[in-house]
Amino acid sequence: MPPTTTSSATAITVGVVLLTQGQREQELQRALEGVLAQRGVQTTVVVVGNGWDPAMTNPALPSGIRTEHVPTNVGIPAGRNRGVGRVQGEFLFFLDDDASVDDPYFLAQACAMLRARPDIGLLQPRVVDPADGRTSRQWIPKMHKEADVSGDIFSCWEGAVVMPRAVFDAVGGWAEPFFYAHEGIEMAWRVWDAGYRAWYDAGLEAHHPVIQQTRHSQYYRLNARNRVWLARRNLPAMLMPLYVGSWTVVQVARWYRKPAALRAWFTGWVEGWRRNPGGRHPMSWHTVVRMARAGRLPIV
Repeated sequence: MPPTTTSSATAITVGVVLLTQGQREQELQRALEGVLAQRGVQTTVVVVGNGWDPAMTNPALPSGIRTEHVPTNVGIPAGRNRGVGRVQGEFLFFLDDDASVDDPYFLAQACAMLRARPDIGLLQPRVVDPADGRTSRQWIPKMHKEADVSGDIFSCWEGAVVMPRAVFDAVGGWAEPFFYAHEGIEMAWRVWDAGYRAWYDAGLEAHHPVIQQTRHSQYYRLNARNRVWLARRNLPAMLMPLYVGSWTVVQVARWYRKPAALRAWFTGWVEGWRRNPGGRHPMSWHTVVRMARAGRLPIV
């Protein structure tokens, strides 16, 4: 259903950052088709080629699509950040090349929600596998995994995220040192620390195939390293050992029958303490209290 019509003076403008490594041409075309079919909004779209030149794709990208060539793969968070400077808009929409939106009013509805609820600084839709229509639990970033219930979140699935550009600027963008894994947790935490809420909207739908996160060869190592970095970058000193300790217990219990995975995980754990996480900006205790009241103390 289309949102309420707005005047030209209040037109919804959206900068779309579509990230790709150029390895999924059909999926990229589908993602672009969904973006270009959006109604009720004015969009500028950039395709960021992370280690790949999107201007060289065949068939060529549709007319009007901007491109950003990043010569080497700088990682998912940094790739998204590279695209922000190439687009304009009151809102930003981050989309991965293997995700898509089929509802032509997806962006209009999402942005209308953000205008109506200025306390929300990040919005993640429900994620549905286009093959069977189901929503995997891994894409529901809530304590209670009801896919059809909207609510506060303290992490986000990063493949299709809408947020006001002013909030993105206020929190400093995606955590570039992370390269892959858990940048959605950091983004949600920083949104909360900036005085906003991160929100899961079950009424909005994005498509993405259900896949195993462990398909990435560096999954276990980066999972652990970035857990440590999350604490070192974002938590008050008193909470750092509690957060890292609780996740260490969780992962040992989860993977004790997978010694190779656990070895890789502890390699990343050690790396997380030894290497510079790229700065520190601990959230306030006021934010800790707000998050706890909303349903999640940032310890687990």
